[in-house]
Amino acid sequence: TLDPKSVREKKTPKDRSISITQRKMEVEGSSKKMIATQEEMVENKVPIPYRDQCAHLLIPLNKCRQAEFYLPWKCEIERHSYEKCEYELVMERMLQMQKIREEEAKLKQAGKQGGSIPLIPKTANA
Repeated sequence: TLDPKSVREKKTPKDRSISITQRKMEVEGSSKKMIATQEEMVENKVPIPYRDQCAHLLIPLNKCRQAEFYLPWKCEIERHSYEKCEYELVMERMLQMQKIREEEAKLKQAGKQGGSIPLIPKTANA
């Protein structure tokens, strides 16, 4: 027979998947970490396009908006903190893209200098 205590302590695959998704996730290339878990976002019905590193601020903002009947002058503190977080993410992405473009320009310049054919050929006596 099975010991009831050992059966209760055994974790099911569902329990393991919850503990994995409850950890804070890191997003590649970003300085901000995911604070809201997948379960929290599903539970609070956060739309998929909004499930980014600022979702933890969107959840209380949406709750406040519903409680205050979406009046625009209400929930200003929550809205400001969420919009600031989104702005910082956009600026971070812009800086990353600028670095990529600068690296590509350097590679392009190095390629032009090394093996390019001059437009005006040098004469033998020059």
